[in-house]
Amino acid sequence: MATMLRPDLLLLDEHTAALDPKTAENVLQLTDKLVSEHNLTTLMITHNMRDALRFGNRLIMMDAGRIIYDVKGEEKKKLTVADLLQKFEVAGEGALSDRMMLGAK
Repeated sequence: MATMLRPDLLLLDEHTAALDPKTAENVLQLTDKLVSEHNLTTLMITHNMRDALRFGNRLIMMDAGRIIYDVKGEEKKKLTVADLLQKFEVAGEGALSDRMMLGAK
């Protein structure tokens, strides 16, 4: 519904967080289609590193309120979840919680 009026900026704050995996995937695919078709500038906030790598043309990673990594283009396309985890490790001790480490594959 947010895309019907073609906003200047579409904000997606954890828009699939409370959904089961199948529904979340459907929402992500629909979102990607609408953003592409309507050429919408979009800011998607997610803790899902795989989705952060799959969608969008730029990735900005933050820790404790500061930007620790900003990547786009071919460099972003080459990244893996392991690469992103490494960026958190470089950001400082304690940047990764046990839950994040156990959830990464």
